[in-house]
Amino acid sequence: MTTPGGPAGLVLRESGGKIPGSVVTVTINRPQALNALDAPTLEALTAAFGAVEADQAVRCAILTGAGEKAFVAGADIKAMSAFTPRRARAFVELAHALGDLIEGMRVPVIAAVNGYALGGGCELALACDFIYASRSAKLGQPEVTLGVIPGFGGTQRLARRVGVGRARELCYTGAVIGADEAARIGLVNAVVEPEDLLPRVRAVADAIAAQAPLAVADAKRAIRRGADLPLGEANELERQLFANLFSTDDQKEGMRAFVEKRPPTWTGR
Repeated sequence: MTTPGGPAGLVLRESGGKIPGSVVTVTINRPQALNALDAPTLEALTAAFGAVEADQAVRCAILTGAGEKAFVAGADIKAMSAFTPRRARAFVELAHALGDLIEGMRVPVIAAVNGYALGGGCELALACDFIYASRSAKLGQPEVTLGVIPGFGGTQRLARRVGVGRARELCYTGAVIGADEAARIGLVNAVVEPEDLLPRVRAVADAIAAQAPLAVADAKRAIRRGADLPLGEANELERQLFANLFSTDDQKEGMRAFVEKRPPTWTGR
């Protein structure tokens, strides 16, 4: 990824990790609006992640928000307040296209949640592979307080992440929870001090980027697709992906390097 720069409202830059170009950070840069999601921002994010997916040098991506107050405080309520049903449907179609893109990417995407991740912000984080949160983060699906429900995939991804009972509680009450509670119920993977958030996430991203990229992509594919399959079919998918990797140069290099007691050199082939 040859940045910085990127679409309006976004900043894309390499993390400066161990492997040049292997980790890219996408920052939603609307701090004056607490990084709220409007249609142009959703379109810009979709274009940005499309570019990340197309760049074969990238092995992991990080998604965060500018400033310490918000990852994404939610969708742009002022803009949404005048929506007709038709316009509302078009808006959530944009959001679902983005969520599906992130979820289906070959590279893992880590959400670094700094501050508020409410409504559409929580849903955007849920589309990522996993979430690290600042201790000051606040997460929730408060849409019922506005007379609507989560519309960016929250009713489905939240239930898959924390279980149906917890998802019902959060969606029905509109409760906003702190980072420690979010970790307790499995919504976030880890909670760190605000100043440690991005360094911690970058270290995890670098660890992922150091692994065999085809294997990481297939691990993501197996977990994502298998979650919606009966166990027998999911295990068959795993068997197929495992066996197929034995046709790759990286499998041969990885096992040869292990036997020879040296670090492997991955080519992604």
